[in-house]
Amino acid sequence: MIDEILMEAEEKMEKALDSLHYEMARVRTGRANPNMLDPVRVDYYGAKTPINQLAGISTPEANQLLIKPYDKNVVKEVEKAILAANLGVTPNNEGDQIRIVLPKLNEERRQELVRQVKKYAEDARVKIRNARREANDKIKKAEKSGDISEDDSNRFQDDVQELTDKYTGEVDEQVTDKETELTEV
Repeated sequence: MIDEILMEAEEKMEKALDSLHYEMARVRTGRANPNMLDPVRVDYYGAKTPINQLAGISTPEANQLLIKPYDKNVVKEVEKAILAANLGVTPNNEGDQIRIVLPKLNEERRQELVRQVKKYAEDARVKIRNARREANDKIKKAEKSGDISEDDSNRFQDDVQELTDKYTGEVDEQVTDKETELTEV
């Protein structure tokens, strides 16, 4: 029973970390990253399809993305989808492919992105702390019902705190890495 509580808490913390990782990948730095196109969905014969399933995405230069659709008939649709996704970039249609040139970030934009990253990190920390609280509540409930002793309850709560510390440490590490990447000129 306690193992299930710990596994459930760890699973929720892992999901919070995955969510943070996804959000961090979408934050545009000065470098081109194909992950920034993950939210783009192209209307492909009536179905909303992720762009990475319709096209090859490469980075020919550090500040460029090159999108080569497998089906040349959807180039216009891909261009429309990128504009509609509101990524802050302008796609250049070159006939059979689309090129996105990422402009250099100014200092004000860099600071804005750092604040955004910190907000994502705080959201992840809140999710982790909520998972800790839920697990501790279940452990205390098990103690009150007599399923486990007070000593076991304290030990399991310490285990939950160790998990919490581990995952918040990983959040802090991701934030530090992203901040460094953003403030690098």
